[in-house]
Amino acid sequence: MRIFVAGATGAVGRELVPALVAAGHSVTGMTRTAAKVDAVKRLGAEPVVADGLDAPAVQAAVISAQPDVVIDEMTDLAAVTDLRHFDRAFTTTNQLRTRGTDFLLIAARDAGAKRFIAQSFCGWAYGRGGGPVKTEADALDPDPPQEQRRTLEAIQHLERAVTASAAPEGIVLRYGSFYGPDTGLLSSAMIDQLRHRRVPLIGDGWWSFVHVEDAASATVAAVEHGRPGSIYNIVDDEPAQVRDWLPVLSGILGAKPPFHVPAWLGRLLAGEHMVSMMTQVRAGSNAKARQELDWRPAHSSWRNGFAMVARQAAEKAAA
Repeated sequence: MRIFVAGATGAVGRELVPALVAAGHSVTGMTRTAAKVDAVKRLGAEPVVADGLDAPAVQAAVISAQPDVVIDEMTDLAAVTDLRHFDRAFTTTNQLRTRGTDFLLIAARDAGAKRFIAQSFCGWAYGRGGGPVKTEADALDPDPPQEQRRTLEAIQHLERAVTASAAPEGIVLRYGSFYGPDTGLLSSAMIDQLRHRRVPLIGDGWWSFVHVEDAASATVAAVEHGRPGSIYNIVDDEPAQVRDWLPVLSGILGAKPPFHVPAWLGRLLAGEHMVSMMTQVRAGSNAKARQELDWRPAHSSWRNGFAMVARQAAEKAAA
């Protein structure tokens, strides 16, 4: 099939494009800057340059590619470090999840694409009550902390727009918290924070993780097996409480254990939303993706996955 990937050089896109090519698909990769054209070529795709917030440019790029499937992996997270001002940090990503998704969906429809797959997120978005692990049938947070409201609204906009689409048929993938080589929780910025003990242990909220390679393989599976109008949690097999994963990750990185901080002090230092992410958030179940997509995460546990990525980084540095 002909597949158009918007966000081809992002955290997932870098893994997704070669995975699609290996599966026998012909891929066009969209990137925002001409400086990344060669990177798209090295991934095995035909590059096209367009800003995801420029509707005419997106329309021209998609129409020219004439894809059977369009995959929306557009975010702007590389420079996100100050989560104390959460919605401000996610401003461009929120625009890509709203206006950008709308532009891309219209272009896909006009190009005659049959399927549209979009990246969403389940790392903190579920309602904070009830059991610790949520399914796709559970509601998103009806009353998120003030600092995360615009970001959750953008996620909800994307999910409504995509799942309501019949032509092309829409599918949403709710990825867990990313990690991978210099990515997400194992990005150089996060590693620096952990090694300097700037990520305190506040509570026992539940998180779900996914290696970027597994996010890519699930997306490939959704191309052929995803059910129209469906949402899938794309996470590993081991939901984890902060009190478990944070000390383990610090130890893997050779850092001292994180400081324990009471919730009241955390609110003063980082804000209510950060305390919520450490104490109240809920993880996601991957049962639906395993059943309907016939997908299994190669990195089934964050424990082994974190250790493997850290070891690879150390070996690369040594070489």
